[in-house]
Amino acid sequence: MHNFRELKVWQKSMSLVKEVYLLTSKFPDSEKFNLCHQLQSCAVSIPSNIAEGSGRSSDVDFARFLDMSMGSSHEVETQLILSFDLGFLTQEKLDECLEKVWEIQKMITGLLNKLRGKG
Repeated sequence: MHNFRELKVWQKSMSLVKEVYLLTSKFPDSEKFNLCHQLQSCAVSIPSNIAEGSGRSSDVDFARFLDMSMGSSHEVETQLILSFDLGFLTQEKLDECLEKVWEIQKMITGLLNKLRGKG
């Protein structure tokens, strides 16, 4: 088992969740139950799956939850791009958020490789 609170990828993904909540609080009211909810839910799923997987009894199980976390990170990436396309984010804010997402994705990949004996 791993202590998820000590994992940098969990810490960075928690920071991303806070960023997403701050961003979506400025979205139009018409999006509160649509894109806002979806984006928040996917962002929360990233550290949640890392935490849940870290509590599993095997590295295989942990890796499975990291795969789910990676999937959620790609959903967040897509929804951030959509938010920009809809005019809810500036290019600067989009770039800033995508850099954070990409860093998290790289960290998840590194952890997966380590768990699977490739790193």
